[in-house]
Amino acid sequence: MKTNPRSDNNPTAFAWSARYTRLAVFLLGALPLVVPSGYSIGAAMLLLGSGVLLWRRPRLGLERVDAAVMAVLAVTALIGMIWAGWIGEGWRDVDKPVRFLLAVPVLLLVMAYPPRLAWLWSGLAVGAIGAGCWAIWQRFVEGVPRASGDMNPIQYGNLSMLLGVLCLAGLGWAVVQRHRYSWILLMGSGAALGVLSSLLSGSRGGWVGVPFILLVLYRAYGRDLSMRAALALSALLVVALVVVYQVKETGVENRVIQAVNNIDQYLSGGNRNTSVGMRFEMWKGAAHLINEKPLSGWGENGYRPAMQELADQGVVDPSAAKFSHAHNEYLDIFAKRGMLGFLSLMALYLVPLTLFVRGFGTPDLSRRSVAVAGALLSVTYIDFSLTQAFLAHNSGTMMYAFLLAVLWGVHRGQKPSYHDS
Repeated sequence: MKTNPRSDNNPTAFAWSARYTRLAVFLLGALPLVVPSGYSIGAAMLLLGSGVLLWRRPRLGLERVDAAVMAVLAVTALIGMIWAGWIGEGWRDVDKPVRFLLAVPVLLLVMAYPPRLAWLWSGLAVGAIGAGCWAIWQRFVEGVPRASGDMNPIQYGNLSMLLGVLCLAGLGWAVVQRHRYSWILLMGSGAALGVLSSLLSGSRGGWVGVPFILLVLYRAYGRDLSMRAALALSALLVVALVVVYQVKETGVENRVIQAVNNIDQYLSGGNRNTSVGMRFEMWKGAAHLINEKPLSGWGENGYRPAMQELADQGVVDPSAAKFSHAHNEYLDIFAKRGMLGFLSLMALYLVPLTLFVRGFGTPDLSRRSVAVAGALLSVTYIDFSLTQAFLAHNSGTMMYAFLLAVLWGVHRGQKPSYHDS
């Protein structure tokens, strides 16, 4: 590899920078769902730590692939900031897109001082386990209908699913470690509790992408499994799905039945003021707005008045005008920022996905696991964005931007035979 992250000629300075980075990376995975605004703590530490690059100036050996990832982060930020300034939306609407730009120096920091993978994976596992335990407490002790931590249940459930899925990617790393059984137990517990937290939140949008998540995992690790192991895992998955659906305490059966009933009511022309029905109305309204201003979009400030006008005209149900976004990232960005905004969103998801998938071919499971995690980050967000404007929330923006920076930085900063424990 051309990258030479250990080019810093001061071993002591390098060691302290690496320790700082690994702690921040651990906290990025461990805290997002268990403390208020926990998704900002590790990210803020990484951003502050990136200041070391200004005077240490390590040689990074940047290549075109690195420029591509940084470009999609920067372009996403710039389009958001330009639209906010052009349409007069103010700092409140510049705040979220600028975070994608702030992730760029973090990516460079992680490339320069890559953390040991044990810190990355254990942080994600601790975060998923914490989210799952809190969801169990809220659902079965406090008796809330949908676990939500200290945020709304959609964000909480989907981010829990993300952490759980990333733990599944980490199993590829765990099996080649010296203490493999301990690591497999930790990563497996993180995967199980992260997914359980999603189920207890009742966030159905995150469940839609499960087949695609499994496809990515099979594409990445399938060749390393014997036929017997593949059949055993498939049988275990089927049993788990049946148990989750049949155990009423999880709430999964009820949420699925509600969705089916909502769709039936909407298609029959009955009640449209349901969870699914309102989404259909918001999507229809956003499609109308896109048709009217496909290039410029309506901006954040123009979206709600335009949607209200559609409601006044009887084009959409009045319930659709109550929300500040379309509960679909693709339609929401297109309606507000036009064609360029939509294309930047697709690039934000698809460019990193394409680049990470290239890493699936390496025989080194430690390196491959990071590539799998990066691909799954994009795949899960592609799924979440179907039923929620996920990046309209601070938690959604921070987790994607900074996890992408960390995973790509680690992926590019690894040596070919990188092992941790």
